[in-house]
Amino acid sequence: MKNLFDKETHTEIINRISKLTPQSQRQWGKMTVSQMLAHCKEAFTVPLSDKKLPRIFMGRLIGWAFKKMLYNDKPWKRNLPTAPNFLIKDDRDFEKEKLELTELINQFYNGGPANVGKFPHPMFGTYTSEQWGKSMYKHLDHHFTQFGV
Repeated sequence: MKNLFDKETHTEIINRISKLTPQSQRQWGKMTVSQMLAHCKEAFTVPLSDKKLPRIFMGRLIGWAFKKMLYNDKPWKRNLPTAPNFLIKDDRDFEKEKLELTELINQFYNGGPANVGKFPHPMFGTYTSEQWGKSMYKHLDHHFTQFGV
């Protein structure tokens, strides 16, 4: 699995996001391209957070069983359920979302492995920096593929 902390992988992701346009069409799912960008931004709030996020009860019970799927080599299935706090239902400004997601990707990469995941993931618990790098890449790859880039 590629790792977002690797220079080549970071460059690949930045190149792929640059190919998205307001006219990019989803291949599956319900989100518009702007909503997808906002959704991906929300995902970065977890590893970049300076405050502890509350653990989800269901995560404590079964999160461990699904954790490896977030950073292994097997692609995610289409139309997986999304945590309610990551659902984006309102319209968003494409250029703003794209710029802000690019900034978060760069913040993650430039901060390096030592500066992410200070606290456990609300659903899946403690991650290593390598697991964060792989899971954040896999999430972006899943959604960029959803929109054909």
